[in-house]
Amino acid sequence: MIRKLSLAAVLGAVALPAMFMASPANAATCSATVESTDAMKFTTSELVVPASCKDFTVTLKHIGQLPKTVMGHNFVVGKSADIAGINADGMKAGGAANYVKAGDSRVIAASKVIGGGESTTVKIPVAKLKAGEQYNFVCTFPGHSAIMKGTLKLGS
Repeated sequence: MIRKLSLAAVLGAVALPAMFMASPANAATCSATVESTDAMKFTTSELVVPASCKDFTVTLKHIGQLPKTVMGHNFVVGKSADIAGINADGMKAGGAANYVKAGDSRVIAASKVIGGGESTTVKIPVAKLKAGEQYNFVCTFPGHSAIMKGTLKLGS
């Protein structure tokens, strides 16, 4: 009787926590880290956002040393067709606005501008992404978007 109770207790202790943990095949990763450098580069060129996420959080880390006034970087997401306009309007908005036009409906998500050694996060609302649409992420600091860009896709 004691052996049966002990076995039941051990099995219960193992099985109960396992019931609450998602298996790796079912668990969506709803975050990513993208690094930026003093050489005007993102270290990531493509992000795939799982459709099962409510929000997708990107942590932008500036691994360089230059200050944001000289080599600042941000992370801005929009439809590929809108990126040129987002960038042009962002440059007009200036540094105080993090090079993003206030209230720009074309911008899906945008971070603040950071300098060397700093990091920031930005949440991408997955409901704003549509399957089959082409999206990009860019840095809208003046002169950076031509080089600092990548693709963003809505996954399954």
